[in-house]
Amino acid sequence: MAEPLRQQIDAPSSSPIPVQALARPLAQAAKSLRAAFYRYERKFLVSDLHRSELELLVRLHPALFSEIFPPRFVNNIYLDSLGHTSYVETVEGIRDRAKVRVRWYGDLLGRIEQPVLELKIKKGSLGRKISFPLPSFSLDEHFDADTMTRAFRSCELPAHVAQHLRTLAPTLLNRYLRTYHQSADKRFRITIDTGLEYYALYLLHNTFQHRMVDPFHSVLELKYAREHDDAARHISNYFPFRVTKSSKYVMGLAALNTW
Repeated sequence: MAEPLRQQIDAPSSSPIPVQALARPLAQAAKSLRAAFYRYERKFLVSDLHRSELELLVRLHPALFSEIFPPRFVNNIYLDSLGHTSYVETVEGIRDRAKVRVRWYGDLLGRIEQPVLELKIKKGSLGRKISFPLPSFSLDEHFDADTMTRAFRSCELPAHVAQHLRTLAPTLLNRYLRTYHQSADKRFRITIDTGLEYYALYLLHNTFQHRMVDPFHSVLELKYAREHDDAARHISNYFPFRVTKSSKYVMGLAALNTW
């Protein structure tokens, strides 16, 4: 069983590497891709509340939220530069930034079916995702950086995206259980992420033993179109916790002490 977040884990850690600025930020490169609307994403990092308690808070909200999709496990492989540019930009609060990840649902390990490459573009509190389907791959003891490289080469990606991906490598694997809720007027969506798990990824020889489970935190996220920002205050003010700048990628690297 994995050790909880507050306990020390005995595992190798990566040596810090000086941050290298990207010559062509992904956010700028993505401008030429098919337009995707920006939406607000407000995150609440919640401590010491069980998932059932969070779901009860959402169900009792005056906006009459209801569950719109069955709960499912979400899995992500995050990619970053050797200098951890994405990590540094997030920690420093850079307004315009981008994050690259591969996402799939269901089982964590084994044969990964229907993975999706996601470019998550942020402009302050506004965000959008641009997605590309990837071929299946295996996440097992043979997984390494070349596994992702082969997957990217096997699909048709815009040239500037493919070029950027060549500067990145897998740095973190994470997993959580997500529930989905929507207000009665369908203007606001809430997701609740619980059971956060983090696994360090290395360029070679991944055994997935450098692992951390966080039983103390959940992430509630409020998502809505930019034209509903004024009304969103009435939604968020109901909750007894504050909006935070929580990033699972940053939380994972910090928990694993790989940065």
